[in-house]
Amino acid sequence: MKEKVVLAFSGGLDTSFCAKYLSVEKGYEVHTAIANTGGFSDDELKSIEERAFKLGAASHASLDVTKEYYEKSIKYMVFGNVLRNGTYPISVSSERIFQAIAIIEYAKKIGAKYVAHGSTGAGNDQVRFDLTFQVLAPEIEIITPTRDMTLTREYEINYLKEHGYVADFAKMEYSINKGLWGTSVGGKETLKSDQTLPEEAYPSQVTKHEGELLTIDFNKGEICGVNGVAYDDKIEAIRAVEAVGAAYGIGRDMHIGDTIIGIKGRVGFEAAGALLIINAHKMLEKHTLSKWQQYWKDQLGTWYGMFLHEAQYLEPVMRDMEKFLESTQQNVSGTVKVQLRPYSYTLIGIESSFDLMKTDFGEYGEVNRAWSADDVKGFTKILANQMKIYYNVQKRNEK
Repeated sequence: MKEKVVLAFSGGLDTSFCAKYLSVEKGYEVHTAIANTGGFSDDELKSIEERAFKLGAASHASLDVTKEYYEKSIKYMVFGNVLRNGTYPISVSSERIFQAIAIIEYAKKIGAKYVAHGSTGAGNDQVRFDLTFQVLAPEIEIITPTRDMTLTREYEINYLKEHGYVADFAKMEYSINKGLWGTSVGGKETLKSDQTLPEEAYPSQVTKHEGELLTIDFNKGEICGVNGVAYDDKIEAIRAVEAVGAAYGIGRDMHIGDTIIGIKGRVGFEAAGALLIINAHKMLEKHTLSKWQQYWKDQLGTWYGMFLHEAQYLEPVMRDMEKFLESTQQNVSGTVKVQLRPYSYTLIGIESSFDLMKTDFGEYGEVNRAWSADDVKGFTKILANQMKIYYNVQKRNEK
């Protein structure tokens, strides 16, 4: 009997080559699988399945892990207001971990001895897949033909043609990776330090030019309503915000950062839903959390995002950080108002029964009710003591 290999399959050139190569040259029984984290339509999944069988796959599986991706990743990225380098909502990089988990669990389920992926040796994804596979199934060997053989596009296309498989592999001017939490866009401009993507490179084009008000409802930090419509399904709520924001071209930017393998990298992205939800959530937190809750959330959110980006999702400390982030969300409930316009938006304000501005203690810059003028004078005097002592000693030593 042939030995089984599960190939993480997208239907693109690299994974198409791997499917044929592993079967013809290595003699494996190839089982293809695609893990959908919300970026593929039913028609796209059907087309990918058809490609797999044309390439000789013994079986093909579409693994829908969108709900798991929300519950175990997106939810905590919102709680932590995660934006890598203050910009990127970790769209594709967070998805890859859950795709890798789904693929390796499927490989174990069908008793495969090998697992394969089509990553090259120049990016982050090879680490994300390899590390996840090694941790969750060290007994399953990893095969990576594209990386190990340092193949060119021309070689892969010619190989497929020679073995009777012909498809339109014309290289698109821009590479698009679409997901629930955003879409990455790569092109010739992202390889340069002094250029940015042109308008036509973005999958979503501006179709709305008149401004409108968007409202986003949160319950304990999770999105639960959009424009007055309640959503039990958080994934559909995210898609609703994305649809409204994308029509204005909101959420576009360029991420410049350090890759796992140590080089700098640039990628364009559009993530209207993620950017609007995170920044609306952050504003609601400013009203409902204490100063120190916000401070430590900023620290933990940065670490959580960095670990997630760098393939450390399975590190136990991530579960500890998630517990902390979740515990901070008990009072993060209310409605945030956002004014939308082409390419930009303004956070107007919030309504929440947990709003810490609504108190009987006083109104900033206007009225003090819970303390007297003498209280402030005494407080300020004591607060100044450390600095007074320092400058007194400095002055004494200058003589």
